[in-house]
Amino acid sequence: MEGNLDQAGLSAKERRLFDYVKKVTEAAWRTTPEDVQQLRDAGWTEPQIAEAVYVTAMFAFFNRVADAFGLEDPNYFASRPSWWGEPPTAPAAAPAPAPPEELA
Repeated sequence: MEGNLDQAGLSAKERRLFDYVKKVTEAAWRTTPEDVQQLRDAGWTEPQIAEAVYVTAMFAFFNRVADAFGLEDPNYFASRPSWWGEPPTAPAAAPAPAPPEELA
């Protein structure tokens, strides 16, 4: 599911915001007042819209700086910090059925 918004279970309101920030990321100069009005119509406030743009821009900034300096991914999330607690575990699988007697 990673990166697949169609399977992320987003509300229509959330999906509209994600579509907008994707446009900001890929081609900010193509955003229009109508795009922002659609966000307002979906229920997003001016401060929320502005924050979405700021966060999107900061991620782009940091990624470009990291790329320019050739920084490696520090892989911070390869293991979970202890304060996150233990990850949820999947239910135990049912034991495999015994083979038929003629194969045993």
